[in-house]
Amino acid sequence: MWFSRQKRIYLDYASATPVFPAARKVVEKLWDTFGNPGAIHADGVAAAKVLETARDRVALELACKAREVIFTSGGTEGNNIAILGVARKMLKRQADFSNTHWVVSSIEHPSVLECFGEIERLGGKVTHVDPDERGTITADAVLAAVKKNTVLVSIGWANHEIGTVQPIREIARTLLEKYPETLLHTDAGQAPLYIAPHVHTLGVDLMTLDSGKLYGPRGVGALYISNRVEASSVLLGGGQERGLRPGTENVSLAAGFAESFAVISKERGDESRRLQVLRDTFLKKLVARIPSITVNGDVKRALPHILNISVPDIQSEYVTLQLDAKGISISTKSACREGENRRSHIVEALGGPDWRAENTLRVSLGRDTCESDLRKVLDVLKEVLKVSSIT
Repeated sequence: MWFSRQKRIYLDYASATPVFPAARKVVEKLWDTFGNPGAIHADGVAAAKVLETARDRVALELACKAREVIFTSGGTEGNNIAILGVARKMLKRQADFSNTHWVVSSIEHPSVLECFGEIERLGGKVTHVDPDERGTITADAVLAAVKKNTVLVSIGWANHEIGTVQPIREIARTLLEKYPETLLHTDAGQAPLYIAPHVHTLGVDLMTLDSGKLYGPRGVGALYISNRVEASSVLLGGGQERGLRPGTENVSLAAGFAESFAVISKERGDESRRLQVLRDTFLKKLVARIPSITVNGDVKRALPHILNISVPDIQSEYVTLQLDAKGISISTKSACREGENRRSHIVEALGGPDWRAENTLRVSLGRDTCESDLRKVLDVLKEVLKVSSIT
């Protein structure tokens, strides 16, 4: 165990990850490198050097140019800059914004969906693409939604609740063939933990990254923005980060993020295989003990660390709290939706009875997850489900 949970079992890695020790050391080492990277004196130059080295390292992992990487405060800000930045540019140069068309999947993170809600309020036309019953946004479904005036398509690379990996390369290839002027944005989420995030191989124009989901420090992220993309800042201020993200850059966090990204790259294959075995074994035993569960999405097409299930006749929040009292952390859905509608809009989009979207439990594994932890979870979960039934 490389981070202390005081004997708790943490199975909510899809919500937040601990910080790699190597990344933490980098951040702590740079506390004294506090100069403003925009200053021309020695302290500023030293800070700028660290910042640009971090940018180079992130660009290396993305297989893109350093100039195409801008640092952000995380995934939400990155999505806002990517989507609304393009929209604001269109507003400036097009008199009738109502002639613009935009496409987004219906199972995106709130920080993506709310951006398209804002585009609709500004007068743009938005088409939402629904997944199939397995949670996949197919290239054919995207193509059917795109029009000649479609400015941008946004499809998350891997779903944050059910783990489904979307066919981004196929979608990109289809768009390039039929609508080469249409931009493609993807919220990478936790896909880079298990799949190499080479942007040109994927064919995306914009990619959002969040350090806090990738074993890096929270409060920093990055946005890949292709040189062909024209965008305006959604914030007012200075000209930092190509004028798209004004504000003094957080040098130490950017460097810590770059370090965590490098560690991920080295361990990606082995960790992916390890977690897939753990998850699949856990699922097999879970079904044997609790045959009434429904698996949401298709685990064969999902990231190896996520398992989303629905259980009839329970209250998922109650189950989550009971597990918490017994030292186990899981979630019911995206933490960004907790406290709102009880239903998961993602599971609801898959179809099926109402209880399926209301009674969801998400188990997400990570670097510290081991077989003995999952055995304990199986025992406790079966016990909790017995007493939590509402029937």
